Amino acid sequence: MSDETGTHSVRRQRYPSGATPVGEGTMVVAPALQERRRALESLAGETFDVLVVGGGVTGCGAALDAATRGLSVALVEKRDFAAGTSSRSSKLIHGGLRYLERLDLGLVREALHERRLLVEKLAPHMVHPTPFLLPLQHGLRDRLYMGSGLLLYDTLAGCRPAMPRHRHLSHAACLRAVPSLRDDALTGGIRYHDAQVDDARFSVMLARTAMAQGAVCAPAVEVVAFLREGDRIAGVQARDLEAGGEFEVRARTVVNATGVWTTHMERLAGVESPMVVRPSKGVHVVVHKARIDSEYALIIPTEKSVLFVLPWGDQWIIGTTDTDWRFGLDHPSATHTDIQYLLDHVNAVLADPLTYDDIIAVYVGLRPLLGGGDDDTAKVSREHAVRRSAPGLVSVAGGKYTTYRLMARDAVDAAVADLPFTVDATRTADTPLLGAVGAAGAEERLRSHPAAPLLAPGHLRHLVRRYGALAATVLDLVADEPHLAAPLPGAERYVSAEAAYAALHESALHIDDVLTRRTHIAFEAADRGREAAAVVAALMAPLLGWDQSAVEREVGHYHARLDAERAAQAMLDDAASDSARSAVRDVRLSAADEAAVAAVAPASDAAPVPDTAATFDSASTDAERLR
Repeated sequence: MSDETGTHSVRRQRYPSGATPVGEGTMVVAPALQERRRALESLAGETFDVLVVGGGVTGCGAALDAATRGLSVALVEKRDFAAGTSSRSSKLIHGGLRYLERLDLGLVREALHERRLLVEKLAPHMVHPTPFLLPLQHGLRDRLYMGSGLLLYDTLAGCRPAMPRHRHLSHAACLRAVPSLRDDALTGGIRYHDAQVDDARFSVMLARTAMAQGAVCAPAVEVVAFLREGDRIAGVQARDLEAGGEFEVRARTVVNATGVWTTHMERLAGVESPMVVRPSKGVHVVVHKARIDSEYALIIPTEKSVLFVLPWGDQWIIGTTDTDWRFGLDHPSATHTDIQYLLDHVNAVLADPLTYDDIIAVYVGLRPLLGGGDDDTAKVSREHAVRRSAPGLVSVAGGKYTTYRLMARDAVDAAVADLPFTVDATRTADTPLLGAVGAAGAEERLRSHPAAPLLAPGHLRHLVRRYGALAATVLDLVADEPHLAAPLPGAERYVSAEAAYAALHESALHIDDVLTRRTHIAFEAADRGREAAAVVAALMAPLLGWDQSAVEREVGHYHARLDAERAAQAMLDDAASDSARSAVRDVRLSAADEAAVAAVAPASDAAPVPDTAATFDSASTDAERLR
């Protein structure tokens, strides 16, 4: 039997499969809910050395950094781990080839060093080298200019690079490797390597590794105010968005790692001149793998930046845009104009142009860029900043996904300077994430696991690639409940056990957490998870104590969200798109609003539970009208 540090073993516990009606059999209280209750009790009852606000990659990285230094650490996140920018990136771990043009050599060198650490030591089961082709359009001039840049890129990677160095290719060699390119779109090319990551899963694993080191990490906990002792920040007033109720979380120092919410959080703390963070919208579209025939990822220069065409399982991810966003931060949305921009630029090099009918899904993230100003967002530096915003409060913002560890280190360094005792230096360069140790030989070892023969071909490799050595624990669930080996409908690359595992071990509290972040069914499946939603809800229900009405609310809300996104993507400008998308909020925020209304309403006038089916029908009608 396999067990995991920081979690409870669930072998021998029974729960229904997705095919079993909810409510039949014995209800099992989920270890995940037990863990959450204990976490909330700890948050309310202890005084921590460091409290991190924000559960994205930087916040989770800061929690891990502080915990590995021997500090008592708490982390609170308003929604889900990686619910914001950290699950909506281009999913790259890279030095940033385009930053060389701006002579940001320090940033590129740092990022390439982090890339090597991640690929070789910290997360080799989640960060995978990927070959890229840079098409050249202007013959010898481009070959000299771009070749010099890639030579510098390789040099900055050091004497022991984690990946092969660049190589020049002829026009014919490029077309053999990428038959989908137009013959006249290039004169040759250069192949080089960077890496890809499952961004949301990586952030979740950071949080889990921090918890294994003793940190208390809780999603669905919103900061509503800051506590003060004199002029010093001494913690936060928090609200449990799942069960309701407020409580205090006391800490000797607080790290604000909320990304695009940094300015808002500093204002909430009463900072007179808050750090200015400028949200920049990045849109990605997803198309079927068969629509582009290529052995390599592509990087295509544009008039403002670059466009990536990235392999992702059975799909290609194409992105991204880089424009200001001035609307709601929880649910940024793409417009028809954004999507057309991406299609126009990728079609400039494709022999068989893509159309709207080829698009499976669209997703949108916000970059937390530093500073206001009127410059094009594509020109704003990707450097990060750390500052002591008030006594007891440190804020970190800016940066890029690849350098999260350095951002976390710098934030914790600044925070611990306020502590009345000496603290060790960072240790995260030598702290592999859970699942990394033993991942290299995990697939071969797990072939002898009792559950391995129950899996469809390819599923064992899929599990090892996603969970590393922890794939053994997913297989333990299948060994106890063989029906959990069944693929999820409409998303057959995933097995049912992954949904159960997410609820039991990964703090997933809603089906959106599973479909959007623990997996990526929400943008990988042709129906974006409509069919899988009901099965995932049935798998999670007994583990989270849901009744049938709760299951229906979860599924109805998820369907309504998909339709709101579709309606938003038909709009021509950000204002109209935001209005359409914001009609369906995050399920936690909606539940919190309902709870607040119920708390102040007389019992006889209590607000009814919203009819999610009606919401779904309305959003669906709007989407069809706008198509």
